[in-house]
Amino acid sequence: MFLFNSRKADIAKREEQASNVEVVQSPLKQALRRFRKNRIAITGVVMLTLLVLIVIVGPLFMQYNPDTVDLYSINEGPTAEHLLGCDELGRDLLTRLLYGGRISIAVGLTAALLSIVVGSLVGALAGFYGGIVDNLLMRFTDLVLTIPSLPLLMVLSVIFKPSPAFLVVMIACLNWTASARLVRSRFLTLRSLDYVRAARATGEGDLRMILTHLLPNTLDVIIVTATLAVGNAIIMESTLSFLGCGINPPTASWGNMLQNAQNTMTIQPFTAIAPGLMILLTVLAFNFVGDGLDDAIDPKRDRQG
Repeated sequence: MFLFNSRKADIAKREEQASNVEVVQSPLKQALRRFRKNRIAITGVVMLTLLVLIVIVGPLFMQYNPDTVDLYSINEGPTAEHLLGCDELGRDLLTRLLYGGRISIAVGLTAALLSIVVGSLVGALAGFYGGIVDNLLMRFTDLVLTIPSLPLLMVLSVIFKPSPAFLVVMIACLNWTASARLVRSRFLTLRSLDYVRAARATGEGDLRMILTHLLPNTLDVIIVTATLAVGNAIIMESTLSFLGCGINPPTASWGNMLQNAQNTMTIQPFTAIAPGLMILLTVLAFNFVGDGLDDAIDPKRDRQG
């Protein structure tokens, strides 16, 4: 009986010790855990999900065409038929807001994606090869940084007829420098590590080493930069459209809706409030998610917390 109780106590002690051992989680699971604990980041995810669903699904339920002019409803306030009222041409404001959101968010996402691809390519080549390649690419990056983006885009918009595709390419061509610098910095650190040297010693090609050994360990920097770049691209597109150098009417975007509201906002304030609020919420949501990803991916923050 004594031996049985002693063995039972020993088993209970081992179970208690095992329960006190901290389970080692993978870096991805640790990042997800930190991200879920960040209330601001979760708020950004919820906001983004709602905004994207609204601009994608919402127009399917609207009974009005965003470009249809109704002279009897000019500057009409909110009614049961027009929930946000109508603009200076009698077009349903809510319908144009949803369709404009499709354009603004699509331009922002596409321009950010293209800029990240270009910046990652430049940064990877500069960081991997170093030397003269690094010097040439970084001097070119510094040259692009000296170019005033907004004035240049305004001049190009006067010369060429701006379209969504044109804006995407031009915004991306001027916004890739930040990702290039960050990716280059990470590559300079990674290329001196032992596993990279071992891969080089085995005779692996440069492209294979970049794609399989270096680039996957740079995805955290790329993802965070891409998230923040979307908000910047949306602001740039909205600014250009507001100045009359972006998306041309009658195609709706949040920026040209703000431009059209300049003369009617005192009569129909929703013409300015609605697109301005949508721009604000969208950019805030992307920035919340980007900051949350930055906090979650950085392992130092978990040890400090």
